[in-house]
Amino acid sequence: MTEIATVHTDDVRWYADTFERVVHNVESAVLGKRHVVRLALTCLVSGGHLLLEDLPGTGKTMMARALAKSLDCSFARIQFTPDLLPSDVTGVTVYDQAHGEFSFHPGPIFHSMVLADEINRASPKTQSALLEVMEEGHVTVDGRTHEVGRPFMVIATQNPIEQAGTYQLPEAQLDRFLMRASVGHPDAESTEALLAQSQVRDRAAGLTPVLGATEISQMGQLADLVHVDRAIISYVRRLAEASRDVPDVRIGLSTRGALAWIRAAKAWALSEGRGHVVPEDIATLARPVLGHRLLMASGAAFGGVTPEEVIDNLLVQVPVPRDRA
Repeated sequence: MTEIATVHTDDVRWYADTFERVVHNVESAVLGKRHVVRLALTCLVSGGHLLLEDLPGTGKTMMARALAKSLDCSFARIQFTPDLLPSDVTGVTVYDQAHGEFSFHPGPIFHSMVLADEINRASPKTQSALLEVMEEGHVTVDGRTHEVGRPFMVIATQNPIEQAGTYQLPEAQLDRFLMRASVGHPDAESTEALLAQSQVRDRAAGLTPVLGATEISQMGQLADLVHVDRAIISYVRRLAEASRDVPDVRIGLSTRGALAWIRAAKAWALSEGRGHVVPEDIATLARPVLGHRLLMASGAAFGGVTPEEVIDNLLVQVPVPRDRA
C-alpha cells in the first residue's frame, strides 16, 4: 500500500543512516544479534524501556552495555538482589549538618541509561520503585519530585528458567516495558568468531560513542512525524480488541500497549527508510510489544498455549489493510 510521507526525504535518510551506524557499532560487540539490537535502539528512540529475558550467558548484559557505550550519555548498572532497597535505586534525602538543611542524593536511576540486572531477584517493594520513573520520567522522594532528564531508558534482564529466590514481575511493571525480547544463542558463524577471539574479555569495553543525546532527541522528534494511515490505526485497534476476546487470554492488550505499538512502529519504519508505517511494521513488532502484555488464563499453560501462538493467530485472523483509509 502507498502512503504519503510527512518526513522530509533527507531526514528519513539521515535517520536511517544514523540508526544503522549505532547498530553496526553495537554489533561489533554482540555478534549475530542484529534484530535484537535494532529492537533495543527502536525502544530508545521511542522513549520506551526494554526487558531482556533469556538464559544466562547469552549476552543480555553485554548487549545493554554495548548500546550504552555507543551513546554519549551516562550509564549505570544496578544489580538487583533480595536485600536491595527502593532508596538504593531512587536515592535518599539526608540531613546536611554543615548547612542545616536536607539535601537529596540521587540514586543510579538518574542516569540516561540504566541496566536493571536480574530485576526479578529484588522484592516487589524495590521493583515498585521503578513504576513512577518508567512511566512519567521523574522520581518522588519525601514529597519532592525530581526529573531524570532525557534521554532515559531502562534495560532490565531476567532469567526465565531459574525461579528460585525470584519475584515475578507484576502486570503493571511489565506493561511499562515497551518491548520484551530474547537475545538467544548466536548462529554458527558468530559463535566461531567469538571463540576465535577468546582473549577478548570484554567486547563492549573498546566501543566509542557514535551518537549523542541531541541526536537521540532529534531521532525521536522525527519518529513522531512519521505518517500512520487511519487504516493502520484501525488495524492496531482491531488487533487489540481481538486479543481481549481470545478464550485463553485473561487480559488482552491495553490502550497503553496499543499506543506503544504505534510509537514503536513509527521509529521502526524510519529505520527501514520510510516516512510512513506499513502493516509489515506492525507484524514485525507484534511479538516484542504484545508478548509480555497478554495475561494468559490459568488453563492456557496446561494446554500448551503460549502468548506467541496467540499473537501469530491474531495476525492471521485479523484482516490486513490493503488500501488507505
